[in-house]
Amino acid sequence: MDINRILSELDAEIARLQGIRAALTGLNGASSAPAKGRRGRPKGSKNLTAPVTSAAKAVAAAPVAAKAAKKAKRKLSPEGRKRIADAMKKRWAERRKQAAK
Repeated sequence: MDINRILSELDAEIARLQGIRAALTGLNGASSAPAKGRRGRPKGSKNLTAPVTSAAKAVAAAPVAAKAAKKAKRKLSPEGRKRIADAMKKRWAERRKQAAK
């Protein structure tokens, strides 16, 4: 076998494969370089599917109004806090006593 003939056949095969690769890359619309940037939705994009109607706004505002009408947060008085602290101290003292046995 002639080495020059083998090299020319290899060059022809490489050129053919590169042509096929270029055609496939063109069909896919992607470049040969990896895509740069972040994955996921781009910053600043909006997920608007349809314009929001006034009726939909009223329905969405109803839970907010219900939350505002709730009672104020309950606060624990200093006496109640002391009563709970004493009960917990008593409970842990009993536990330590049982563990010591």
